[in-house]
Amino acid sequence: MSSEPNNQSDVSKDSLGKQISSFGYIYWVANVIELIERFAYYGVRVGLPVFIVLAIGKGGPELTQVDKGTIYAVWAVVQCFVPVLSGGFADRFGYKLCIAASALITSTGYLIMGFSIRIAEWQCGMPLAEARPLGIDHVYLILFVGAMFVAVGTGVFKPGVQGLIANQIPKSSASLGWGIFYQMVNVGGFLGPLVAGSLRVLEWEYVFMACAGGALCNLIPLIFFREPQHPEHEGSSNPFVLLHKAFLGLLEPRLFFFTITFAGFWLMFMQLFDLLPNFIDDWVDSRGVASMLTTVFGWFGETASSFVPVLPESGNLTQEWILNFNAMLICLFAFGVAYFTGKMRSLTAIAVGIAIAALAIYGLGMSMNGWLILAAIGLFSLGEMMASPTKMRYLASIAPAGKEGQYMGYANFTVGIGWATGSIAAGYLYEAFGDKAVLARKYLVDTVGMAQSKVAAIPKADLMAQFEQAVHVDQWGARNLLWETYRPYWMWALFAGVGLASMVAILVYTYVCRRADADPRHSLNTHGDIWVLVFLVPICLLFGSLTVLIFLGKHTLDFGLLLITVFFAVMLVILLINMAMKNGSRIASEE
Repeated sequence: MSSEPNNQSDVSKDSLGKQISSFGYIYWVANVIELIERFAYYGVRVGLPVFIVLAIGKGGPELTQVDKGTIYAVWAVVQCFVPVLSGGFADRFGYKLCIAASALITSTGYLIMGFSIRIAEWQCGMPLAEARPLGIDHVYLILFVGAMFVAVGTGVFKPGVQGLIANQIPKSSASLGWGIFYQMVNVGGFLGPLVAGSLRVLEWEYVFMACAGGALCNLIPLIFFREPQHPEHEGSSNPFVLLHKAFLGLLEPRLFFFTITFAGFWLMFMQLFDLLPNFIDDWVDSRGVASMLTTVFGWFGETASSFVPVLPESGNLTQEWILNFNAMLICLFAFGVAYFTGKMRSLTAIAVGIAIAALAIYGLGMSMNGWLILAAIGLFSLGEMMASPTKMRYLASIAPAGKEGQYMGYANFTVGIGWATGSIAAGYLYEAFGDKAVLARKYLVDTVGMAQSKVAAIPKADLMAQFEQAVHVDQWGARNLLWETYRPYWMWALFAGVGLASMVAILVYTYVCRRADADPRHSLNTHGDIWVLVFLVPICLLFGSLTVLIFLGKHTLDFGLLLITVFFAVMLVILLINMAMKNGSRIASEE
């Protein structure tokens, strides 16, 4: 793969009308396919963090925040690893085949997760509440398997549809083309949680069933277009050969450093979907937002008013609808922001977007008020609209002809590394310092003086009621007490700091790449492998050390950390072998 710098400007000079008219029929069909897939994906994705830790007595599997973090971390590694291979297959064997296979795989995963409790109870022959104390339930494993189906299916889907989009977008309309695509992503991302937030008030299983049905609907649009022509490919179709070439592609210096520097943004970004749902469910008072929406919907009749999903115990709006403010804003404004960022250099737009998003992430921890949370989500959405779709535009601009799908797979690599690392960090941090149930038990032991064994025996579904009785407050007083005592909001500042560090890294990356563009003898061009090695070795040591320390401390293996360690270790081995072969060839040529 060529490592020469890309000197072509990615700034569009065409008018808006000319850019829109340059998109063909297949481009618009591909956008519909993306909308449907995102409807199903985010319909599950936004509510899943709450479902995973939901008390058994309230219809959930009652796993821990660490369990949730591990599931998401492995999900992220798999979802980023599969496109590395499936991207090459998409270019070689067809985008339509990838999309069809994805619909079947992901729908299966949604159903497995949705019926995980019933499957676990069928396996052990007793209710989950009875099986859990005996340690004979397998609901974690079943949920994990379902998540892996979704991860694989999504990993197959992304290079298929993104490669199809890249194949159909003229370079002169790249910014607008990817902006429209990102807008369609969020139309689906808006409709999914909108439906799921209402269905889960009725029954959680309805959410997963609706999303499985939505995923299968993606088989229908495939009927209405022919597979577009692909440039001819050379080389083997052996999956191991393709995988090796894919890893070599990831080790191309510019691509490697782009994925590593941008991973910090995704670590921060994914907390909006991994951690914020739990944070809202535990701490945020959204009664005012729920009341306003009920009034507005009530203008269209009582039936419309009842569509607003208000939680009966608290009067809060479901967190799916609060998070949906992000998708709604992007649906409305991504088109305009994309046109605006099309007049900027890609990497400049990315850095500015990250800075705005980091400020918003910090703001999430400033209040429990639902309106302020919505304001922070709104600000975050602006940063996201500038940074995220521009990343796709940048990678598409440097992708060699015929390798668009593979490069889109590389785009998912940077998402996966940030997502996986953030999931693990958020799981451990929130379990220890943020989960309201954990902090309530801690308060009962440390401050009220109840016996540890007695507190541990309280069912999670009954915990807050007993806590309120013990400290003589109502549910809002309990939240305020625990909020002021333990300050669970501090971790948002940590994640904002990671985002800002990513922004600084992007700016450094931009500076170095521009210097390398201007000077062919720059060390990034001549000794890029050494640059990659210098950064890859400490990354491997960091993740390896964390894996060992957690194993020694908890006597359990964190598979999420292990998979990240193995992934980077494989990259390191391939890099060393490739460097040795190059060195051997150089010595042989000199002789």
